[in-house]
Amino acid sequence: MHESGIAWDDKSGERLRAWLGVNAEEFYDANQFAIIPMGFCYPGRGKSGDLPPRPECAPLWHDSLFALLPQVQLQLLVGKYAQTAYLGGAAKRTLTETVRSWQDFAPATFPLPHPSPRNNIWLRKNAWFERELVPELQRVVRACLSRSSEDTAE
Repeated sequence: MHESGIAWDDKSGERLRAWLGVNAEEFYDANQFAIIPMGFCYPGRGKSGDLPPRPECAPLWHDSLFALLPQVQLQLLVGKYAQTAYLGGAAKRTLTETVRSWQDFAPATFPLPHPSPRNNIWLRKNAWFERELVPELQRVVRACLSRSSEDTAE
């Protein structure tokens, strides 16, 4: 992303698209997907990865952006910051616990770990994620895309 200026244009994006079961053309179709980061600028690197998003960004912009998207069918909460912001008290103590409780939020919302290659260890320790959550996520994404294409055809 930092070099191309395109969100999720890296290995993390490849993994995220695989989890969703979509190709890049579908993912970057603005009529199908809205990519809304928790922060709108790169916060810089920290000791173990990127720094947290700047705290003023989401409260300043998200309500206005979501007001422009009245037909949102599915919300993906990628990472702990998004989960904390959007699930509030329903978020569990840890990201793993929140993602493990995905059925509490589905089908309208799916909490996901960040798809970064840095999370390969997490994925190995939590094989249930790709075995249980990902197939259901792909099913819901396909259903949303089908409904969206039907709405467009009318």
